Amino acid sequence: MSQSDQFDVRDFRRALSQFPTGVTVITTLDGEKRPVGVTASSFNSVSIDPPLVLWSIDKGSNSLETYRTAEHFAVNVLSTEQVALSNRFASRGEDKFQGVEYSDGVGGSPLFPEYAAQFECKTWAVYEGGDHLILVGEVLEYRYADVNQPLVFARGSYAVSSVHPEMARTNDSEASSEFVSGYLLYLLRENYNRHSQALYKSLKEECGVSPEEWRVLAVLSGQVSVSTSDLAGLVMQPEDALLEQLSWMSERQQMLVLNGDRVSLTESGKAAAQRLLEIAKMHEQEVLSSFSDTQVEQLKSVLRSTLGM
Repeated sequence: MSQSDQFDVRDFRRALSQFPTGVTVITTLDGEKRPVGVTASSFNSVSIDPPLVLWSIDKGSNSLETYRTAEHFAVNVLSTEQVALSNRFASRGEDKFQGVEYSDGVGGSPLFPEYAAQFECKTWAVYEGGDHLILVGEVLEYRYADVNQPLVFARGSYAVSSVHPEMARTNDSEASSEFVSGYLLYLLRENYNRHSQALYKSLKEECGVSPEEWRVLAVLSGQVSVSTSDLAGLVMQPEDALLEQLSWMSERQQMLVLNGDRVSLTESGKAAAQRLLEIAKMHEQEVLSSFSDTQVEQLKSVLRSTLGM
């Protein structure tokens, strides 16, 4: 029996997606010195001495041969402000670099002006890895911008890194300072960290959905149908990852109907979305139970204003 017979491939991918990664765009030049780039979350460190990193590329990729034979490549680790760039290089468009600013790095590999980190590499080795090729690079140059928060990819969605709630509780004494205890970003972060997990746990227990599935259902609630490209932007997922999730929700959970590039809720999906919205509202009321209706509306109004809504 082959591994593909032993594993439900789609379910195996969901299991793998529980491991968060960063998001990179790997760039190089093809045989005609044209820039090539692909979004990859398979990047990892290998060795400090010598300085080695690796990433892997699907053997079905159109640019497989370019990367296999390239003498150099660059790893552009993306920041939270570069979701659109990630989506662009994850697509199958003809000219991904059109209108994109970049400079030439080692071996001519394109470097973006904004980044969380960059590693300019000489190809050190190429290994077989099942349905992927594993490319190891020796780092010749590197830089990082620790003022930029790195973009995170987990469970098929873009995310941002944040201090864990346990660390926040450990450092509660710091919050007693006049500045921190009155600082908006600290307060917003701590409120999200402390209250979101209870909500997501309730959604899973009541309806068996993940936070990512909940976002899809919430967006589709009240809509006749939405295009997959529009939905990808609304729920902050790359379209390929979203299509995988929508297929799961359609075939396994029977909550959605996919019709070409349009997606809509089934009757069971509508019922689940309604129940999920009720749970979310109850959770919100519990969190804000010590405030009057006027205070709650004032709070929401101020937060909407900070977002320009």
